[in-house]
Amino acid sequence: MNIEQMAKIRDQEGFIAALDQSGGSTPKALQAYGLEGDAYESESEMFDLIHQMRTRIMTSPSFGGSRILGAILFENTMDREISGQSTADYLWQTKQVVPFLKVDKGLSDENDGVQVMKPMPELEALLDKAKESGIFGTKMRSVIKEANSAGINRVVDQQFDIGKEILNAGLVPIIEPEVDINSTDKRESEELLCSAIERNLGGLEDSQSVMLKLTLPEQDNFYECFVNDDRVLRVVALSGGYSREEANNRMSRNNGLVASFSRALTEGLSANQTQEEFDALLDSSIQQIFNASNT
Repeated sequence: MNIEQMAKIRDQEGFIAALDQSGGSTPKALQAYGLEGDAYESESEMFDLIHQMRTRIMTSPSFGGSRILGAILFENTMDREISGQSTADYLWQTKQVVPFLKVDKGLSDENDGVQVMKPMPELEALLDKAKESGIFGTKMRSVIKEANSAGINRVVDQQFDIGKEILNAGLVPIIEPEVDINSTDKRESEELLCSAIERNLGGLEDSQSVMLKLTLPEQDNFYECFVNDDRVLRVVALSGGYSREEANNRMSRNNGLVASFSRALTEGLSANQTQEEFDALLDSSIQQIFNASNT
């Protein structure tokens, strides 16, 4: 494990850029970027276009380690190159941004008000490839839609069980049990989630720590206990469908949380913008998110 990267994630101001749209979410990401479905004829062309978009973001002068702690990648992005370097090497060696990898294979059908992760039969091989590629940590996502105790416990137990496999492989897992922002009992879900996370943190070995990626809570500073927990390397927050303005407002009211935004980061960016327009808007977005993450 890279000690310098560990220290950066633990101690430095900044936020994590989520650039990990996978096959299912890529068409929406491209559409928001101004590229409709008729811009590509195959999945291969679609992934080429999303890599071009991500490359444009990561090579921008606005994107760098002074404000961005890390970036979460999709496997297809990890396997490609930027400016003649592997994506992970480019991020760390050129930009001083710590690379993470999305490892989940999507969500199972909803049951008991939640969606657990689909099985990951190739996880061990993927973790080996990630380590060889210079990846520091991983991210995996589940979704909570209702305040159902059995369902929420199942989500968190699965996340931590797989998280321990990732820790044993020498990588740092980002545990992401997302609470749907449209849930009618979001606050109650967050209370159940907090208890389930606390119980599972107690099952870690003394030398182990994880990261948490959580929906911005209804009660400000609700996750402060995790911010101050030695078993938690960092608590990051997802935008979850909130606009950048709303996400930043909520973020600024939660001390110690830092952003891990995807849509809120790329909001307003377009394939039709000049490079100067693109860089200026990205710089503004990064600065707003950085400011909200460091209150």
